[in-house]
Amino acid sequence: MAEEKTPSPQNRGGPGGGPGRGRPGGGRGGSRGGRGRDNQREEGDDLLDKLVHINRVAKVVKGGRRFSFGALVVVGDGRGRVGFGTGKAREVPEAIRKATDQAKRKMVQIPLREGRTLHHDVQGRYGAGRVVLRSAPPGTGIIAGGPMRAVFETMGVQDVVAKSIGSANPHNMVKATFQALQNCSSPRSVAIRRGKKVADIVSRRGGAPAEAQAKE
Repeated sequence: MAEEKTPSPQNRGGPGGGPGRGRPGGGRGGSRGGRGRDNQREEGDDLLDKLVHINRVAKVVKGGRRFSFGALVVVGDGRGRVGFGTGKAREVPEAIRKATDQAKRKMVQIPLREGRTLHHDVQGRYGAGRVVLRSAPPGTGIIAGGPMRAVFETMGVQDVVAKSIGSANPHNMVKATFQALQNCSSPRSVAIRRGKKVADIVSRRGGAPAEAQAKE
C-alpha cells in the first residue's frame, strides 16, 4: 500500500509558504533594495546637490498629531547650471528625493564671467526676500550666507559678494537669488540684442581684453 505524501511548507501554495517568499529579489525586501540601487545610479552623475532646509509640519487629527517633512534642495553641475526644488513626505529621505528630482527638472543656465563670477551686479526680489549680488575679483571667494551660499557652490561660482536685506526665510532667499541670477546677461547676449559687437560692450565695461571676453 502506497503511503501518502504530505506537501512540504516550501511547496505548499498560499500566503504561508508561497513561492514569492523564496524567490530571490521578491517580496518587500527585494523591491526596497532595488530602489536603493537605482537611486545610487541616478546620483552617480556629475551633479552636486545640497540640502538647504528641512521643515517639520504637524497635522492634528483625531488620533493625535501626524508629522510630515518638507525639504528644500539645490542642485547644480558646477558649470553654471543650477536649479532648486521642494518636496514633502512622511519621511525625510523621501522628501529629499522628491525635492532633488524637482530641482533637476527645473535647472537653468546662468552665464558666468571667466567661469568664476557674475558678469555684473544684480538685485533680486521674491515676496519679502530681497538680495543683492555683486561680481568680485579673483581670490575673493564666496561671501554669502546660508541658502545663497548653497546656490553659488552648486552653480560653480568662485568669487561673489552677496547680501540678503529682506526676509530670512530660506525659500524666499533662494527664490530671490534665482530671480536675480536669471536677470544676468553676458556681453554676447547684450551685443546681439543691441545689434553691436562684443568688443564695443566690453570696452565700455573696462574689464579684461575684448578678445578674451568675446569667447564668453
